[in-house]
This record gives sequence, structure tokens and C-alpha cells, in this order.
Amino acid sequence: MTYVIGLPCVDVKDRACVEECPVDCIYEGERSLYIHPEECVDCGACEPVCPVEAIYYEDDLPGDQEKFLDINAEFFNELGSPGGAARLGPTHKDHPAVEALPPQGE
Repeated sequence: MTYVIGLPCVDVKDRACVEECPVDCIYEGERSLYIHPEECVDCGACEPVCPVEAIYYEDDLPGDQEKFLDINAEFFNELGSPGGAARLGPTHKDHPAVEALPPQGE
């Protein structure tokens, strides 16, 4: 089980969750943040600090956000498990489904 970042994060990327994460498992794409499912320890520290309520425990994903479980996991297919987002830095890429989204919040 893991936490998942959903649609409300796209084009917002507040990063409060990144600062709160004790295991540095929240990685930055160009338009969204992603939680590494194998590095997340399910502590839940990220969820309450998200100002746009974009973070969900995977079992609590709203129906219209369920695809983000796969989106978060698949984001790491090429990246693997770098062992910490701070060391890696921003990736300047996104999952293809996020790349294809129209600009959010406009």
C-alpha cells in the first residue's frame, strides 16, 4: 500500500509534502509530483499538509482519481528507485497521461 498524488497537484506542485516526507520519496516531474510506491513507508505525513488535497491513501482514491495509482507507479518504470528525491532533483518529465492533460487551473 502507498500514498498517491492525484490530479489536483498537476500544474500546482506546492511541495509542502516534499518538505514533510521523512523518507524523501516524493519526486518532482515537470507538471506534477509523484510518490515512489516502493520507497513510501505509508507514514501519512504528506497528506494533511497538501493545500490542494491531492494526496490520497491508495484505498481512498476517489473513483475519478483511480488512474493516478498506475500513473504514480509507472512514472518510476524508467527511473527505477533512485533512493531519494533530493539527490536526484527535478526530472523535467512527466508520465505521458499527465503530459497529455490540458493546463490545470486556467
